[in-house]
Amino acid sequence: MKIKKLLIYAGLILFIASCKKDNKSTDTTTTGTTGVTGTTGTTGSTSTATYAVTETFESGTKTGYGDANVTLSTGAWDFNDALLGNSAADIKNGTQSVRLRTGDIAMNFDINGVTQISIKHAKYGTDAASTWQLLMSTDGGTTYTQLGSTINETSTTLVTDSFKVSVTTKVRFEIKKTGTTRINIDDIVFKGTGDPGITVGSADTQGPDTTATTSAASTRGITLDTDVPPTSGDNSNLLFGNPSSAVTATVMMDNYLIDQGYYVESYNSTKGEPNWVSWHLDATNITNGSGRLNNFAGFNGLPAGWYTVQSNSYSGSGFDRGHNCPSADRTSSSDANSATFLMTNMIPQAPQNNQQTWVNLENYLREQVVAGYEVYIIMGSYGTGGTGSISSANTINNGHVNVPSNVWKVAVILPVGNNDLGRVTATTRVIAVNTPNINTINSDWTQYIVTVRDIEKATGYNLLSNLPQAIQDAVETQKDPGH
Repeated sequence: MKIKKLLIYAGLILFIASCKKDNKSTDTTTTGTTGVTGTTGTTGSTSTATYAVTETFESGTKTGYGDANVTLSTGAWDFNDALLGNSAADIKNGTQSVRLRTGDIAMNFDINGVTQISIKHAKYGTDAASTWQLLMSTDGGTTYTQLGSTINETSTTLVTDSFKVSVTTKVRFEIKKTGTTRINIDDIVFKGTGDPGITVGSADTQGPDTTATTSAASTRGITLDTDVPPTSGDNSNLLFGNPSSAVTATVMMDNYLIDQGYYVESYNSTKGEPNWVSWHLDATNITNGSGRLNNFAGFNGLPAGWYTVQSNSYSGSGFDRGHNCPSADRTSSSDANSATFLMTNMIPQAPQNNQQTWVNLENYLREQVVAGYEVYIIMGSYGTGGTGSISSANTINNGHVNVPSNVWKVAVILPVGNNDLGRVTATTRVIAVNTPNINTINSDWTQYIVTVRDIEKATGYNLLSNLPQAIQDAVETQKDPGH
């Protein structure tokens, strides 16, 4: 199959407007002057899937007013007499916002299915009041018409104005300044239905997954922020079960349970890698509160006497430091993203497997979040012997790290809601993928779809064990079509 055009990466803020869990906190700040609120359509008791994509202006760089294109998390924007400001006088949510003088900022891309656009704005510093307009194009930027009323910029703090979009075709927007005083623009939210159809941000594999570093970074542990998933119940990382009955006991050194807050894993000390890693994914986990940190480090929380795999242990091996829980699945805070770069979350992964096949699968699962779902994911590896960019190998790091022969993943996909275990039925979609750890792998992950039972037979694990046996028998024997 063709992977859908939407690729959800670290620069994207997502949330599902149609429904939310009772135990999830949401941002309820909704100031505004035009105050148009979008609605969610329903058919019977089934909600129409909605999306919300936020451009935070945190990922780009532009320090001068000269006309230039700027690559942001949502795509390329034209900045004309505008820059990204981070001074004390710039009114912003985060570290920077647009500072617009007499020109405009405009999208160089279209977005599908938009029903509402909301924009935060304020006066810059002590500048006088001024006005600006929102324009919309339905022909790829050839012509624009004004959307809504002209906004009088008088506020010294960020306020939000929302504009209803009635057209059903793909559109792009321009914010046009009038007058010579400056304003700040921040956090533009596009709300709509279906697939936005945009390519967002940069791939999760960016950064030094394979390096020639000679010195190891300092080891560290984890720091838990307020965004850490609950330890039990809905949204918890082990809701669907502990596949290998791992426990936190030193006698279980090859099946040692580690709760890293943002994910839970069974660690294998002999192999120097996880047996499996389990986590929950929803829109609150990928809010672009942090970019990809690339701060690989050994984990200092292993029992005394166990070998600690270091940040440079894969150096020169021809294998990537392949994430189990991806960096792009944990962007809600720097603590969340940092947790994914511990070496206890890594396996030696063939570069093409990691950077193409696996990233395509990860992107696809994040697409499901946009479409109105939440996903419970378990990823693992097994066997010995893979082929990287240099040669085949059974181990690296002087025998301290096993090179797995296979890399697998199981994903349970549910509409956003409550009582997650109870909502799984015989027809719930469960994707199971098992790939060889080789560099000549096909980039299309759907070529490697199997059943959950296939993975259980290969690993000896009991996956999805917290489901009733009849439900397990149904969902674990189905082979997902891949779309």
